[in-house]
Amino acid sequence: MKTSPLFSILLLIISLCFNLVVGQNKTDNFKPNIIIFYADDLGWQDTQLNNLDDPSPWETPNISKLAKNGLNFTNGYSPAPTCAPSRCSILTGLHPAKTGVTHVAGGSVPKAKYSNYIEPFFPTGLMPEHFTIAEALKENGYTTGHVGKWHAGSLKIQASTNQGFDFAFESRGAHQGPKKPANRLTEFATHDKKDSYRLSEEKYPPFTKESPNGISYPKDEVTEKALEFIEKSKDKPFFLYLAHWLVHAPIHTKNKELLKYYSDKLGVDFPTQDIPVTTGGQTNPFYGSMVTTLDWSLGRVVDLLKKTNDPRNPGKTLYETTYIFFSSDNGGCEKTGKEIITDNFPLDQGKKYAQEGGIRVPMVVVGPSIPKGKNFDGLVNQLDFFPTILNLTHSKIAENYSSNLDGLDITNVLIDGEQSIINKEGNTREDLWWHFPHNQDHQMQSAIRSGDFKLYKDLTTGEYELYRLYQNGKRADLEEKHNVAKQNPKVVKDLASKLEKYLKDYDAKYPYKSPSKTKDASEKQNIAAIPVIANTTFNDKTRKFSVTLESGKSEVIESYALIQIGDPVRVDKNGKNRKRSKHSTTYIKLPITKSKNNLEYSLTVPKEALEYGLIFIDAHRYMVKSEFHKNK
Repeated sequence: MKTSPLFSILLLIISLCFNLVVGQNKTDNFKPNIIIFYADDLGWQDTQLNNLDDPSPWETPNISKLAKNGLNFTNGYSPAPTCAPSRCSILTGLHPAKTGVTHVAGGSVPKAKYSNYIEPFFPTGLMPEHFTIAEALKENGYTTGHVGKWHAGSLKIQASTNQGFDFAFESRGAHQGPKKPANRLTEFATHDKKDSYRLSEEKYPPFTKESPNGISYPKDEVTEKALEFIEKSKDKPFFLYLAHWLVHAPIHTKNKELLKYYSDKLGVDFPTQDIPVTTGGQTNPFYGSMVTTLDWSLGRVVDLLKKTNDPRNPGKTLYETTYIFFSSDNGGCEKTGKEIITDNFPLDQGKKYAQEGGIRVPMVVVGPSIPKGKNFDGLVNQLDFFPTILNLTHSKIAENYSSNLDGLDITNVLIDGEQSIINKEGNTREDLWWHFPHNQDHQMQSAIRSGDFKLYKDLTTGEYELYRLYQNGKRADLEEKHNVAKQNPKVVKDLASKLEKYLKDYDAKYPYKSPSKTKDASEKQNIAAIPVIANTTFNDKTRKFSVTLESGKSEVIESYALIQIGDPVRVDKNGKNRKRSKHSTTYIKLPITKSKNNLEYSLTVPKEALEYGLIFIDAHRYMVKSEFHKNK
């Protein structure tokens, strides 16, 4: 039977429509794999991505290849200038001021450490009530794995496997430092079969005159476990959070040949004594070896993805169906002890600072439909990863979680090549902000970056500084040498207003004054008026702990309880209770009740509490602590 031309055209239209619908459904249902490859302390100038002025001597060919196959973010930022807050934020999509984790080693009773000010209380990591990207993807059919550094809480209830991860391997691998009496020159890896870090038979860059085919690398369990997870999980969509211990201290390498390569390249003698490297700039061959080892690890992961067929998508490799987010938790650590590690120049400062050197980090994203070899110069924060991954994976989560995320979905930049990041209201992103109320006085800062400008607030004095990093998009004072606040009063006013609103909306915590350390003579009257604890009581039946303050003192504007909790006590083989380690306990913050006259405060002490006490902040921001009591 012959068909008319009109009928044939109709059949063709129907066929095209059907194929279009099928294609859309296939795209909508496509579940790409996700890898977050997270370096530790890798600076913006430690790779070959964003070389300014003198090129970095550290060779990172795999990171460079990654950028050539994806999008390089030249203004990529971490959520914080230190490790734990950035990690908690990348996992939850919440700003450090919202998680409360604003520094490392939290969960302790506040005290003045490196300053005359007392840093605010902050938790040691995430608690089960936090909702992580691993939990989100697991709810949407993903197998989830964490390999490497966790640093988001050390209690059992805070473990990665209680935060949405199906698989976890958190040992240091080849980053494990030498234990005395050994040192970083006595434990190089060998080809001995009994060597835990046995050198590879395979050869990898760099290529030298002595090794024209490449050099061997020590076995690294972190890398191996990541590869193993990919191999075992490829039949389903997977999420791998590969949080490397590299390039954090201790600064060492087990790769003697790589150390020799960098010694030769830098024109320095191969070290014969384990003494600190104290030459300035980027001249530490141990650190160069670490950076290139991190790059090697990335290369191993990418190579596996490229050579492995995707069982869920015939005809494609895992590399073609995987998004890789590469970045670092904070800027480069320039010095530890007497040892000079690296140099973030032209960026100012480094780790533990809100200046550009502490928070500006390398950032690359590659994956399906992402344009190759492009740069994006707009402001991007790792907080953006969570909502973006949700979109890329077509994942749905509860509204109370999705509406609370602090980052923005940057899919339009990744996939559509747009030059602006748009918020939920349809407006272009204008700024990013940071809050770090810790360490020494000059480090206790909040900051906001908006366009060409960056404003800082000194959290001890309340004063502002303004720097113009760029002028009309071109480099101006990237070194942050010239405070231009006086010349730009309107910019200061506008940015200060924005920053203050963020701090208020997020209930950001400030450093407090210490009555014992304040030396300012003008504060004598305020010190004399600080709250005084008149008496404390504990009711055994009701478990109510009460504190009464003397009347006639300054007003209490903030009060809370700290209770210490811990993992269950372990019992040894003789039936005796083992002593809890410092990593198996932490303090958490609880609200307390107060009387109408603001003089009586009480807490019902949970039976699980190991210790408890109350904290008071007065109108002049002095902190007063009750005695802390062991729970009966």
